[in-house]
Parts: sequence; structure tokens; C-alpha cells
Amino acid sequence: MTRALSIKDYDNTVIQDVAGTFDKNIRHIERDLGIDITIRADLITIEGRDRAAEEGALLLKELIELAARGEFIDDQKVNYTMESIKDSSGDFITAVDDQVICHTVQGKPVRPKTVGQKKYADSIDKKMIVFGIGPAGTGKTYLAIAKAVTAFKREEVSRIILTRPAIEAGEKLGFLPGDLQSKIDPYLRPLYDALYSIMGAEAFQKNMEKGLIEVAPLAYMRGRTLDNAFIILDEAQNTTPAQMKMFLTRIGFNSKVVITGDKTQKDLAEGTVSGLDIAERVLGRIEDIGFIYLTSKDVVRHPLVQRIVKAYEEYEEKQGTGKDKRKNRAGKGAGNGNRR
Repeated sequence: MTRALSIKDYDNTVIQDVAGTFDKNIRHIERDLGIDITIRADLITIEGRDRAAEEGALLLKELIELAARGEFIDDQKVNYTMESIKDSSGDFITAVDDQVICHTVQGKPVRPKTVGQKKYADSIDKKMIVFGIGPAGTGKTYLAIAKAVTAFKREEVSRIILTRPAIEAGEKLGFLPGDLQSKIDPYLRPLYDALYSIMGAEAFQKNMEKGLIEVAPLAYMRGRTLDNAFIILDEAQNTTPAQMKMFLTRIGFNSKVVITGDKTQKDLAEGTVSGLDIAERVLGRIEDIGFIYLTSKDVVRHPLVQRIVKAYEEYEEKQGTGKDKRKNRAGKGAGNGNRR
């Protein structure tokens, strides 16, 4: 099958951006879809099997629209749009408006890059408490901090509070050198990094000294009431049910809360139930609490990270299926024994 896509209404630079350096993006699409793409004057020709040619035409159309909006076409955008077309989800990046949440200190705009991230950002605007659950690299923490800084600058809240449970990922705090703060800082470093990127080190330090920005372990939240604040609990999969309940009951008036977690990366002791898992079951039906689930499609780091996350998801799904089959076989065996 041959499909033709008219490009006469687009500037040459738009088509060049879509093609990529040395036609890198075109080669990528041809290889993944098994099609041949030819670009001439005002026409793109796509040749391949019926479904593949249709997918290629739709993919190129979406990428051209993105480039025409001024977006840089990289591997992440090509992969995301391709996956959306293949699984017929319709979650195209062109559906994500280009509203900017804020700018980094370098002037780079911070905005949602996938449909999942857009739903997450919108939910933060609409709900008092939002749970952002998904794998590493989906922008859960970074977008939440961008929203927090924006609300702080607009004086919608008077302070920002960022917290994490200080759980050792295979290491012991006691064996790390230095005082308590020195031992805790490595666990809070990702939060500092995001704040530096968006606010700048000088503005961050100034507001930190005034007590307007606080970065602290979750244990420091006990006994407090947090009014008029934007509060982010990161790595919530490493909380216990008691810690999660303690944190949620700290929330005061005119506060906004974002809780982020990756359920596949728990560092809790074996047999310990995650507070994030319990919160999902207990709070799922409360109106002003939102649960947003991000997937490997929403990973915005290097494309290899997306493939790694997806490979682990598939592996864990197979492991789960295998366990279910073994349980079923064990159940049948027990049943036969009872009959005897």
C-alpha cells in the first residue's frame, strides 16, 4: 500500500525538523514500522503493508503538527506518538496544549510532555490532594515542584514543604559519615536538584533561610499542622500505613498536597505493607482526592530509560502471571486431596 501526505502548506524547516539530523527520525520510523518514506517537494510518500503505511502516515502528520508548533522533534516524541498509534489509545502529544507551568532559571519552559503528564498537571490544579503514581522518569516530582513554585510565586501559598521517608535503599544511615543532616541530605538531594533547576540556588537558599521553603524527612512532619502550604511527599511507596496516615492528617487549611510514588521500587523491609498501597484502597472514592497513573509511555528521560521501564513492566507482569498459575495448580491439588 502507498500513502501520500501533502506538505505544501508547511515551511521546509518544519519538514527538516521532522526528518531530523541526517534523516535520523525518518530512519527510526522506517525501521520500527517496516515502511519506506520518501520526501519530495510538497509530498511525502509512505510505502508498506496496509496497517504500517496507515500508521506511518498518521505518525508523520502528528509530528509535522508538533514541529509547526515549534516543538523539537526528538526520540521521545517519535516513540511516544508511535506507541499511541500502535495501541490505538489516541493519546497524541498534539492533544497536549503548550501551556507553560513555569520557566527554569535558564529560561527553559516547564510543561507537560505527554497526555498522562497533562492529566496529572490538571488534577493538581483541580484537587486538594493528588497521588501521582508511576515509574521513574515520568516527571512526577519535577512537575509537582514546578506547580509548587508557581503557586508560591503567585502567593497562592505562603510556603513550600517537600518531604521524603528516609528509607535506606540497601544501605544503613548509621554507617554514613557526618551528623544527622549530612546523613539525611542524600535522600533529599533529588528534591534540592529540582528546586535549584526551577528557582535557582540563590533564591532557594534565601527562601530556605526565611523558613518559606522546607525540605525535610517525613519523620519531621509528626505533630505539625501545615496550613497555607504546597506540600509534596515524594517516594511515598516507602511509607508505612502509619506514616501515610500521619502525613495526611497534618494537612491544614488552604493547602495543596501532591504525593508521588513508584510502586515497583519499594525499599521497605520484606513483609512490610506500603502506605501508598493502603491509601489507594482507603481514599479512592473521596471526591477531592485524585489518583493519576503514569506509565512507561510517559517516561521523558532518554529513550533507553523508557525501554528499560517497559521491559521491567513486561517481566513483572509475566512473573505475576506465573505466580497466579502456580497458586491455581496448588489450589486444584488441595481440592483433589480433599475429595480423596
